[in-house]
Amino acid sequence: MTGTLFDTGRNAVNTAGLTRPPITAGVLWTAGADIPPVTQTGLDEAEAAAFACTVRGRPAPQGSKSFKGRAGGKGVMVESSKHVKPWRTDVKHAALAAVGDAWTLLDGPLVVSMVFTFPRPKGHWRTGRNAHLLRDSAPTRPATIPDLSKLVRSTEDALTQVVWTDDARVVGYVRLGKWYAGSTAPDVLGEGSGAVIRVWPLDRFGP
Repeated sequence: MTGTLFDTGRNAVNTAGLTRPPITAGVLWTAGADIPPVTQTGLDEAEAAAFACTVRGRPAPQGSKSFKGRAGGKGVMVESSKHVKPWRTDVKHAALAAVGDAWTLLDGPLVVSMVFTFPRPKGHWRTGRNAHLLRDSAPTRPATIPDLSKLVRSTEDALTQVVWTDDARVVGYVRLGKWYAGSTAPDVLGEGSGAVIRVWPLDRFGP
C-alpha cells in the first residue's frame, strides 16, 4: 500500500484564474453518496477503507470553553462553539447510515483520514463579469479558525461507539487537513462544507 502516516497532504493549488465550483440547487446529500473514489487518496482500490463516509454540515471545533458562572461552588464551563453539537450529530448520523445495522465496532489500532471542507468567503472572489474567478490574493487553504486539532477532537468523539470503541484506538493519520471547496485535492468536497472520513486497521499499512 502506498501512503505515509502523518502525511498532511499539503497540495499547493494555484488560485489565480480558478473558477467558482457550480452550485446545484435542490440536491439532497446522503451518507456515502458522494465519497470520492478511494484511488484518489493514493491507496489501492483493493485496499479500500474499512469505513468511509461523507458528512455534510458545518465542521465545528471542540475544546474551547467559556466560563458561564458558578453552580454549587464550582465553575461552569461550556463549549464556546454553538456549532459543535450539531456537527457531532451530523457526523453520527452520516456514520450510522454508512455502517448499517450489522456493523461491528473497530477495536484495534486504527489509521484515519479526515479531510474537512469549507466554503470560500465572498471576499475571495472577484466582482462584476469576473465574479466566477478567484482574486490573485485568495489563499489556497483556510489557515484560520477553527483549529484543525479541535475539529479532529469533535469528530473523533462523534465516531466513538459508532465506528470504533474508543478514539484512543486512533494511532495515526494518513491524511488530515482543511481545504476550500472546489480544490482538486483528494476527498475535498466540490461545494459547501463537511468532511470525508476514512478508517483503516493499522495492519493495512504494515508494522
